[in-house]
Amino acid sequence: MRFVNDHSRNYSSLPVVEESWPRQPELCIEQDGQEEALQLEVKDYCEKKPWIWTGRRVYFFCDIHADADAFFLSLEACGGINRTGLEDEDFELSDAGKQARFVIGGDCFDKGPSNLRLLEVIHQLYVKGAEIELLAGNHDVRTYLGIYYAESKDVRLDHLFVRMGKKTVPLLKEMYDLYIDAVHDPQPLLTDAEIRDLLFPADSWFENFPLAAKDWIAERKLQKELVRIREKTREFDEAMTSIGLDLNKVYAAVNKFRELFFQPEGRYYWFFSKMKLAHREGSYLYVHAGMDDQIAEALFNGGTERLNEQFNELFSSNPFALYHGVLGNVFRTKYREFEYKFSAAGVKHLHQAGIYAVVHGHRKLMHGQRLVVREGMLNFECDASVDCNTRKVTGLIGPGAATVVFEPDGRVRGISTDYPFIKVFRPDYITVAPLP
Repeated sequence: MRFVNDHSRNYSSLPVVEESWPRQPELCIEQDGQEEALQLEVKDYCEKKPWIWTGRRVYFFCDIHADADAFFLSLEACGGINRTGLEDEDFELSDAGKQARFVIGGDCFDKGPSNLRLLEVIHQLYVKGAEIELLAGNHDVRTYLGIYYAESKDVRLDHLFVRMGKKTVPLLKEMYDLYIDAVHDPQPLLTDAEIRDLLFPADSWFENFPLAAKDWIAERKLQKELVRIREKTREFDEAMTSIGLDLNKVYAAVNKFRELFFQPEGRYYWFFSKMKLAHREGSYLYVHAGMDDQIAEALFNGGTERLNEQFNELFSSNPFALYHGVLGNVFRTKYREFEYKFSAAGVKHLHQAGIYAVVHGHRKLMHGQRLVVREGMLNFECDASVDCNTRKVTGLIGPGAATVVFEPDGRVRGISTDYPFIKVFRPDYITVAPLP
């Protein structure tokens, strides 16, 4: 499988000088209505806790959004790989990378130029022996559910294909161009009306869904969802036409996706089968979006292993409950008032479990990573807007790259093309307990 490599993007302006993290108060930046944590605030928070670090180097990446070039630049920024040529397979793990853990914190799908090329690069990391933890992002789960249940007439699921929105149309175009058109596979000859009836919600859905979902979704959000599904239907049709697809090609691409991702012998079957909800390393918890009180209590009672078991169970048995329930909040939350609550009670349970920092993405920052204290819990926010299409929309210049490196000695280093210094968090209070 050969993908187009944009060699012009294989460069990046990365910082080399270090700066203390968090910064001096007068240098702190407000982004997305949230101010960075202050030095004294973080120092006071950290010194009172019995932190543990495993002594393992961890590389954290998130929100790569179908941009393999951004991922390569981020891999080089952290020092986990050495490039040996210009093609995607031309790299090897560095000595540090061979001993490290690569945590990919969700949202591999949507937005960027090539979903499948990014997955091929991640697979190459597996092939070359990297130890990887692959976490679920909201875009990843939404893509899975939207295509898996595309023809379901269950009122709770009938809208999920359209719910993926126009951002998934480039993925369907990739599927068609690479696996159908290129090899002249026959495609089903159904009328547009027949395909639309299979993939799109029926008119009755708009009346029946609120009744079926009222126990799961707040009324305000329910009404917004009905409006968005009508909008997303129009947007999907417009995006499909503009990119050169019709409904028959879309339907053929959906079926090819199912073959490649859902069948055990499929080329990309590994992706969803390896996906987890959370990963813990010492006193750090890695997720895609964030926390709430119920998940914090579950972590205290059963740990990440049990949480991931519950995620896998719901992923296959009850996708509606997964996406809209408390587990889904872990990869969806932005701490809005209608979402599951995170309060002092949740912080207490996390601290009792020995978790003192949550590492996540999902925030779309413009100046590299950020430290915040949310409801009394330290957060490393790591979505530094690396994919090229997000960068175009937000006005960020040049190719994007970002990674957070958790060093064996306990230091944490935030590296981004959009901030002139390497942000270095120096946790003198952490006890390093090397792995056996």
